[in-house]
Amino acid sequence: MSNSKQRQPIKKRPSSTDFGEIGSSGLVQYSGRVQEDFLKFLQGDRGTATFREMADNHPIIGAILHAIEMQFRSVEWSVEPADENDQRAIDEAEFVAGCMQDMSHSWLDLLANILSMLTYGFCVNEIVYKRRLGYKENDGESSDYDDSRIGWRKMPVRAQTTIDGWKFDDNGGIEGVYQNDYTSGKGRVLMPIEKALLFRTTTKLNNPRGRSILRNAYVPWYYQRRILEIEAIGIERDLAGLPVAFVPPQLLSDNATSQETAALSAIKEIVRNIRRDEQEGLVFPLAYDPDTKQKAYDIQLMSTGGKRQFDTNEIATRYDARIAMSVLADFIMLGHDKVGTQALSVSKISLFQESITAWLTGVADVFNNYAIPRLMRLNGVEQSLHPTLTFTPPKNVNLPEISDYVSKLTSAGALLPDESMGEWLRDLVGIPAEESEELR
Repeated sequence: MSNSKQRQPIKKRPSSTDFGEIGSSGLVQYSGRVQEDFLKFLQGDRGTATFREMADNHPIIGAILHAIEMQFRSVEWSVEPADENDQRAIDEAEFVAGCMQDMSHSWLDLLANILSMLTYGFCVNEIVYKRRLGYKENDGESSDYDDSRIGWRKMPVRAQTTIDGWKFDDNGGIEGVYQNDYTSGKGRVLMPIEKALLFRTTTKLNNPRGRSILRNAYVPWYYQRRILEIEAIGIERDLAGLPVAFVPPQLLSDNATSQETAALSAIKEIVRNIRRDEQEGLVFPLAYDPDTKQKAYDIQLMSTGGKRQFDTNEIATRYDARIAMSVLADFIMLGHDKVGTQALSVSKISLFQESITAWLTGVADVFNNYAIPRLMRLNGVEQSLHPTLTFTPPKNVNLPEISDYVSKLTSAGALLPDESMGEWLRDLVGIPAEESEELR
């Protein structure tokens, strides 16, 4: 056989198994209810309630979520045409951009609702369409356009506390979501996945519930919460004193009568409920033991004196740092304990913004893979003209470092100032563009 001739590979015909799925993702779910987390009290409704408590009650977690929301709101979004040289593609991009601003709620409010996926791991929004037939007074289907095309009416969030389960196909694919909302009178309803947008922090195992970014903060949050509860009780006891009640021995004996047992229970309740507030006061029987001539009943407040062996403030601060570290937001702690440098804060904020950019990319992907293609198909637009939703990532500009860097390069002759560099610097720091000669 000549060396110039190469052996042709044998083409194998595909079998039926090549086009199907044999295995599964391994997601732990029973009757549509996901039980993936190994802690049972973080599964389902209990987990949803726990993450809500963490987000609503903890100051550090609240500050982190607020910082993320402000970053989301500051991002600039745009719709890019599939082909910048095709007027039809440009028109479709303008159409989608118009639909984004023609909903009954603002685009920023929609993003704020989608952000709830960070707390709970996922967010479900239902897509409601409308025919664009112009302005209609007091009508939810009113539109700024009258081209009769189908647009987005709204994308309302479906509260995570009302999500009751998921519908899976035989291979673990998500076919729909069950919502259990008795307050609206609809009861348990199934929303097909084609009618919804599912935003998730992660798609691991195709888990429709994603994974809360607070999951790794749960352990430090749990222990900190209980330590602070003990601290509050200890402070109250230090201020009020430790109540001690003295009662006749008969009340503590095994042969105490029912009346004596009831009296002892009442005294125990009084001791447990002693508080120093505007309602403070105590009525106690004045009786003397006939043998000892001492008071048969008495109550005293014993002071605890001295400092505690553990500094609860230091412990709480340590847990705050761990909670912030779990979401790459420990830069929030810089300066509070007189530690940290400017350079360190810049690097930490940059890492935090990279994670925000990843979440923004996930949001954009959902729109580009599902929302926009569905809208285009309803309007009969071919796939080659489908536009793409894009965004400008958040910036963390260190002006002194950039100015020093540019100054050194220009001084060494390695970089010459020109119009393009000026435009880049203006855009980087947010300085308005220079007016042209014609406008002066």
